[in-house]
Amino acid sequence: MRATPPPLPETLTIPEVMTALRLSRSKVYDLLRSGQLRSFRAGRSRRVPTEALRQYIDTQMGEAA
Repeated sequence: MRATPPPLPETLTIPEVMTALRLSRSKVYDLLRSGQLRSFRAGRSRRVPTEALRQYIDTQMGEAA
């Protein structure tokens, strides 16, 4: 029997995005500044919606094809 993976959180922190994309902090902030990856501020913290990360990955996969 297969275990169902836990659901992803609605938002990710910058370190979580770094881990997911295997990119450096500066590269992730470059993506945010350029508008390629959407985010918002929650107080002093930056959050990336999980859907925005999926859209970024889908866009990159489409460009690679």
